[in-house]
Amino acid sequence: MTALSVVVCVKPVPDPEHWEKITLDPVTKALRREGIPSAINPLDKHALEEALRIKEKHGANVTVVSMAPPTVMDNLREAIALGADEAILLSDRSFAGADTLATSYVLAAGIRKLGKFDMVICGNQSLDGSTGQVGPEVAEFLGVPHVTNVRKMDFIGRGLIRVESAIEHGYISMEVQIPAVLTVVREINTPRHIPLARISEAMRREIKTWTMKDLDVDRKMVGLSGSPTQVADIFMPETKRRGEILGGEPEIVVKLLVEKLRQLGVM
Repeated sequence: MTALSVVVCVKPVPDPEHWEKITLDPVTKALRREGIPSAINPLDKHALEEALRIKEKHGANVTVVSMAPPTVMDNLREAIALGADEAILLSDRSFAGADTLATSYVLAAGIRKLGKFDMVICGNQSLDGSTGQVGPEVAEFLGVPHVTNVRKMDFIGRGLIRVESAIEHGYISMEVQIPAVLTVVREINTPRHIPLARISEAMRREIKTWTMKDLDVDRKMVGLSGSPTQVADIFMPETKRRGEILGGEPEIVVKLLVEKLRQLGVM
């Protein structure tokens, strides 16, 4: 039996532990992310974990694909350290400013260049965008079926998989013919930790980078020119709250608090 070919789409996002450092450029209205490390989107880790479980149970070649700037190499090497067989970075200055449609178009082009695939697995949404659009759009560009909110999947033979798609207060069970695109939710599994023995090996692995000239894409469909949805404005809300800590005995603190509330016109 030929090993399955599973592709995992991974998006590096600003590390959640450093989000308080993200600021807004008052002129360009763009987020300043300089000096903030990136991390694999949390739900994409669940997607990779599911691909690795398929590999261990059924035999599969797992390829990670990401559209991002070259600074995310360590994130892709992390995916290899976890067990992915290969990682491909889709990176070109022309891809900058892409919305979900332009991003999905490039990802689909990268997946097609890989050749035959049985399954594409993505996180249901990204931490920084949360649109949930990329997976279904990739499926449309590839011309294959897709299922979102997948919380469980099992192979049942004859090129079919049974999946459970989470809905409010329950789930829908369905059979899907592969190749297909599936987007997963966190309930599907618990991502593994990186084996220490694989870290140094992964750091030595080559990460292939494909630019626009390597892909069969239309220049008008990538980056800002291929993005029908664009942010009109973005701003940081003014913080008008101010805090003050009152110290002393409880009786004194209560009197001070009441007096201050009266001064502010609250009482």
